[in-house]
Amino acid sequence: MKSALDLKGSIQIALGALRANKFRGALTTLGIIIGVVAVVLTMTAANGLQNKFRESFSSVGTDILYVSRMPWVVMNDFFLYRNRPGLALREADALEARFRGRAIVNPSLSSPRDVKYRDQTMEGVTIIGTTEKQSAMSSAQPDNGRFLLPFDVAARGNVCVLGSEVKDGLFGSVNPIHKTMKIGRGMFRVIGVMEKQGGAFMGGPNFDRQVFVPITTFEKTLSGNRSHEDVTIAVKAPRQEALSDLEYAVTGEMRKIRRLRPTATDNFSINKLDSLVGTFNNMMGVLLLVGLIVTSISLFVGAIGVMNIMFVTVTERTREIGLRKAVGATKRSILIQFLCESSAIGLLGGAIGIVVASLLTAVVNATLMPASISWPIVAIAVFVSAGVGIAAGIAPAYRGANLDPIEALRYE
Repeated sequence: MKSALDLKGSIQIALGALRANKFRGALTTLGIIIGVVAVVLTMTAANGLQNKFRESFSSVGTDILYVSRMPWVVMNDFFLYRNRPGLALREADALEARFRGRAIVNPSLSSPRDVKYRDQTMEGVTIIGTTEKQSAMSSAQPDNGRFLLPFDVAARGNVCVLGSEVKDGLFGSVNPIHKTMKIGRGMFRVIGVMEKQGGAFMGGPNFDRQVFVPITTFEKTLSGNRSHEDVTIAVKAPRQEALSDLEYAVTGEMRKIRRLRPTATDNFSINKLDSLVGTFNNMMGVLLLVGLIVTSISLFVGAIGVMNIMFVTVTERTREIGLRKAVGATKRSILIQFLCESSAIGLLGGAIGIVVASLLTAVVNATLMPASISWPIVAIAVFVSAGVGIAAGIAPAYRGANLDPIEALRYE
């Protein structure tokens, strides 16, 4: 009970001291505010980038394997991968035949082309030759019109489905369905417009800046020299938990199709979203660590400012300390009093820093990327600000607690 009363009295004295020196307290908390804002924004930015990554690649699918010549992430040996033979359509057909009834197999070809409608032109749009099975591979669906049908693929029809950015860039507010546009040198009829999926992220694909055409039409009109085909084969697992088993099966079948010897290494890559997410998380972990180390410097500077002010406070109140000790105050109570004062400065700076960081996060969320301050981040900010205040107040508080009462009473 006595300890609780001592703590309550120490807190009251500490708050009274802060109210008596408002301007000095405000300047002291400024370093803590800047440090907390920097730390909170660093963590919020990391969460925002992860949210943006998941949003940008949501249509890739977590239950799909992508067989291609090159891996999505090349850490080394680039020229080894570069010299691999490309995947041909006949290999995709062979893989589809082997997995018929067990998984959905969809080949695709892609190439950048200029597209044009009347006097509007867009350069470098990704043209994807695919089949009707593409709709089963992606969560994105047509927002207007329809997607490709088996008839379009079989008939090699000059039809296309636009990404939302292509539709806006070429047609604006005009309904593009059944309009004829130019892709490369060929004329194509628009049969659908995909829903908006989000823009490119950190150099990744822009799923809204794509045009889908039948793969047979792509092969006939847009592929150029067929010997340079580089097909990507998407294989969708019947269920999420079967993905690892499917990966082994696809690897084995592809080795058979490519007639690789048992001792030969794979000359193809199997990619999946999990590997991309893992690489991204590792990269973000390093960036977050570096960011926190850099931003912690501002907290260190703030802590030095608090420590400096607390030393000044102890010096100014030397006589008060002597009076309190003369009437029975213990070293412990004096120590707690000044620690409460320094921690109050830290908590005040932390609270203001969280408010400022929340406002800046709202701006980031509205203009750059999906970002929000979570409760764990708030808890960490409060803990850090209080910890900085206590750590900065230990030395001044210890000095005040160990003052000789006689010398303190004689101090002028």
